[in-house]
Amino acid sequence: MALSLTHEYLQIPAVTRAYTTACVLTTAAVHLEVITPLQLYFKPDLIIRRFQIWRLVTSFLFFGSPGFSFVFNIIFLYRSCRLLEDGCFRGRTADFVFFFAFGGAAMSLLAWFSELLLLGPALVVMLVYVWSRRNPLVSISLFGLLSFRAPFLPFVLAAFSLLLGNSVVVDLLGITVGHMYYFLEDVFPKRPGGRKLLTTPELLRTLFDRPEDPDSRLPQDA
Repeated sequence: MALSLTHEYLQIPAVTRAYTTACVLTTAAVHLEVITPLQLYFKPDLIIRRFQIWRLVTSFLFFGSPGFSFVFNIIFLYRSCRLLEDGCFRGRTADFVFFFAFGGAAMSLLAWFSELLLLGPALVVMLVYVWSRRNPLVSISLFGLLSFRAPFLPFVLAAFSLLLGNSVVVDLLGITVGHMYYFLEDVFPKRPGGRKLLTTPELLRTLFDRPEDPDSRLPQDA
């Protein structure tokens, strides 16, 4: 049984496995009081004045206390991340890591002007948005109650958050950054006079892409 679970775990694509595991372990560490949420939140003043640089990362790893919201976010994180890594980013780990880096950097800059403390949920929305735009013909059934095309999914989730009394700022941030990436990567290069503006650094290719993998340098398709 243990060997079977280990085998299944190792079959999860590398980036999806690493990020999901980091989120679960961070939440567990907070729940066990090994660390506190105050050490993880996105706080620009502490990042600049006290050089607490780790907050640029930890704010994407903590989704709040275990509960419905945490489970909901982790499920969507795992599903959307794996669908992307097994789909349009298959064999292109460096490009996928760069996608995360772009999203994290853009969200951190935009969150600087807001009061958001946790950026992980916004990153999940970004993943969902990019996947939905790259799979426009896929039909989605949400809780067996609503059926719609994939591109509507991020907005349905935002409406769902609003109905639950939550702020939609997180959803709007994720949608905004997701659209920025989608436009720069999939739309603008195909327009007359357009060109590719997002290029994965060679350092990431050296670290994450296998030289013998013929897919590692394939151009990105919509």
